[in-house]
Amino acid sequence: MNRRNNTFTGEENEVKLITLNPGHFHAALVQKNMLSQVDPTAHIFAPEGSDLDLHLERIDSFNSRPENPAGWKTEIHTGSDYLQQMLKERPGNVIITAGNNRDKAQYIKQAVDAGLNVLSDKPMVIDKNGWEVLVSAFESAGNNNVLMYDIMTERNEVTSTIQRQLAQNKNLFGELQKGSPENPAIIKESVHHLFKEVSGKPLRRPEWYFDVKQQGEGIVDVTTHLVDLTMWGAFPNKAIDYRTDINIVKASRWPTEVSLKQFEQTTGSPQFPDYLKDQVNDEVLSLYSNGEINFTVQDHHARVWVVWNYEPPAGGGDTHYSIFRGTRSNLVVRQGEDQHFKSTLYVEPSQGMAHEDLEPAFKDAMAGLQKEYAGLTYKKVDKGWELSIPDVHYLGHEAHFGTVAKNFYGYLIDGKLPDWEVQNMITKYYITTQALEMALNHQ
Repeated sequence: MNRRNNTFTGEENEVKLITLNPGHFHAALVQKNMLSQVDPTAHIFAPEGSDLDLHLERIDSFNSRPENPAGWKTEIHTGSDYLQQMLKERPGNVIITAGNNRDKAQYIKQAVDAGLNVLSDKPMVIDKNGWEVLVSAFESAGNNNVLMYDIMTERNEVTSTIQRQLAQNKNLFGELQKGSPENPAIIKESVHHLFKEVSGKPLRRPEWYFDVKQQGEGIVDVTTHLVDLTMWGAFPNKAIDYRTDINIVKASRWPTEVSLKQFEQTTGSPQFPDYLKDQVNDEVLSLYSNGEINFTVQDHHARVWVVWNYEPPAGGGDTHYSIFRGTRSNLVVRQGEDQHFKSTLYVEPSQGMAHEDLEPAFKDAMAGLQKEYAGLTYKKVDKGWELSIPDVHYLGHEAHFGTVAKNFYGYLIDGKLPDWEVQNMITKYYITTQALEMALNHQ
């Protein structure tokens, strides 16, 4: 994206937020903490209803917390014509969109057409038609000198960041293997839960969240993070072109069964809405929230896999597994019961390599990391080495939203995104939406 007229300088209150139809709790998390660059008055354009009410409750909770309370002020604009109101009035310069994904692509396109910057929750799009609108929106953003960016929080998870750093260490990692469909060079897996706590309270999800036509199927939702981490982690700062660098090998989808009792516990509604009736059998909803994509990036095989269960095991939460297979070592992130559900990074010799072959390179790499991550230690385990990263470096999922937002506001000052980001957003959503098409066609 070309450099634009630099209208942002980092001055106090110059970023003026507009939140458009907030239906997901991520819309509020962007405002969990205040930044001097951001005006404390945020404008909300949305229809009246529970989505808006829950959003306002979350903002109020940030303002009323005992420790480090925020000081947000809210201007609310409601009505069925909220989108037209926003486009006409334009009281801000950065749109936050995190909610019903059915119309998100059109929201983004109309916002950039109107000369507004967009910070969007994932997924930006949930189907092939939406992807085509997104490509057009990026072209419009370039023409109108505004920026579009999606909120890739998982890049800020410390184990993902260190895994990425170590994958560039040729003495330790070697080269990324090519892999095969049966044994990919890159695997990203995550398990999520429909019923959980956010900011210390049970998460209330809107009814439409359980409609894949509005929220999107799992294969185009959470897999967005996993595809992003694949490209960002293993091919850092490189533009990946979907036309020449990507081949989708196989894709599949399957449902999580949600009972009426579970639906009520999560949404507060004692019955399924009419638009879900065709997906319900004997008071059980088949929610297609699970998916797998096998694909290649520049001829390296990768697999991403996501599953949604109803609630986590006792003491547990969402989990993540990741492996980068190198010619000298494998970099593995595990977050299961053995790790007490804490994301933990391992360095393990590749086949044909021994501990003693890697030990000098490993210790040298750790010495470098210890300068950046104070208190980092490691120990030898059966398969290799386990890194122990102090809690201070784990920001937590909710804090990641503020980090991404701060980075985006920095890009506004720069007047552009990193050169590879736009191409990789287009490619990322090409992979997810084409995978959905493939999975549907092979049912």
